[in-house]
Amino acid sequence: MPASAADGRSPAVPEPRQGYAGVLAVPEFRVLFAAEILSILAQVAVQVTLSVLIFERTGSPLLSALAFALGFLPHLLGASLLSAAADRFPARRVMTASQGAVGAVMACMALPGTPIPAMLALLAVSGAIAPVYSGSRSAALADVLPAGLFPLGRSLLRMAAQTAQIAGFSFGGTLLLLVRPPTALLVAAVLMAASAALIGLGTPARPARRAPGAGGRLLGDSLAGVREAFADPRLRAALLLIWIPPALVVWPEALAAPLADRMGGGPMLVALLLTAAPVGTVAGELLAGSLLSAERRRRWMVPAALAVFAPFPLFLAGPGPAVAVAALALGALGFGYTLALDALLLEATPEALRGRVFALSSAGLMIAQGLGFAAAGAFAEFAPPGAAVATAGVCGIAAVLGLGRRFLPGRAAGDDFSARPGS
Repeated sequence: MPASAADGRSPAVPEPRQGYAGVLAVPEFRVLFAAEILSILAQVAVQVTLSVLIFERTGSPLLSALAFALGFLPHLLGASLLSAAADRFPARRVMTASQGAVGAVMACMALPGTPIPAMLALLAVSGAIAPVYSGSRSAALADVLPAGLFPLGRSLLRMAAQTAQIAGFSFGGTLLLLVRPPTALLVAAVLMAASAALIGLGTPARPARRAPGAGGRLLGDSLAGVREAFADPRLRAALLLIWIPPALVVWPEALAAPLADRMGGGPMLVALLLTAAPVGTVAGELLAGSLLSAERRRRWMVPAALAVFAPFPLFLAGPGPAVAVAALALGALGFGYTLALDALLLEATPEALRGRVFALSSAGLMIAQGLGFAAAGAFAEFAPPGAAVATAGVCGIAAVLGLGRRFLPGRAAGDDFSARPGS
């Protein structure tokens, strides 16, 4: 369905037939793709290294865990206060400056004798910068790819991020076997600098997308972007659909150990429960991107999102290990709905607000997932883990039905996908 000319955006073009291959055929996308992988390897290596280093120095599991938590908790702060930079300045400059700044922060962590509080503070700084980069990168992706390929590009970046994150833990662990922690941190800083150099040398300069006459301070502009995004019913519904289902879908992962214990399994079953949904998610995105047209992905978006939570109530009956793992993997195939949601988010966002909205989207997703893990653990303190998973499933179905009805095929195009009131 076409985007409004009143938005300043041209109508969505038909999706090219080449699919994922067509995305990878775009040289500039390949640069962003490679830069993303280097960036994630660096970030995960830092988290692993700091976790080990802090535990060795303090013997505190809490401080060691903060090395992981502080990697994403400040995202919300950065998205709220700094995201306007993604719209006010050229994307290439913002991306290279952000990656370069994070690389410099990593190098500072490697300085001999850096106190633990300083390391944690530096990690928080890097987490606050990250949404500025992700917002600029996602907004730039809309300039790099035709509108029909944008969801597939986002999908490839998500799959690359998930794969690189898993590989990053192995990379970080192997790195610590070969070198001392300060050297490992320097290696991570070099990887981040390489990511910045790739973007700087491999992408063309484009002007900033901020609307003419827009001004004010960075902080005020960022907060104004957040308010504007939440004031638009379509944008608000799309953002909540991006955040709430993933916050609930992580409950089986958060409770993998107690679930496995209830099933009489050991560490292997825990590992299978942890990997079932990620594997199903990647497969679901690949299938949706390869086999379905953009129109069919949109038509099946809400049913696919509902399918993600369909297996959760089964856990109330105490399924066996094979059934539990298979159910989680099959349900996660429904995560192909995110491709349609990406297209809707792009359509609903004015170009001048694009960087701020995508920064807010990625930061909110990370915070939502972290809160989901915490909420699952808190709920399971008072209820069996199977009941907790079933409850998350019911809440997920309710959230998808409540938020997704705005995007059902029967809705009027003018309400959801076309003109923005007052544009």
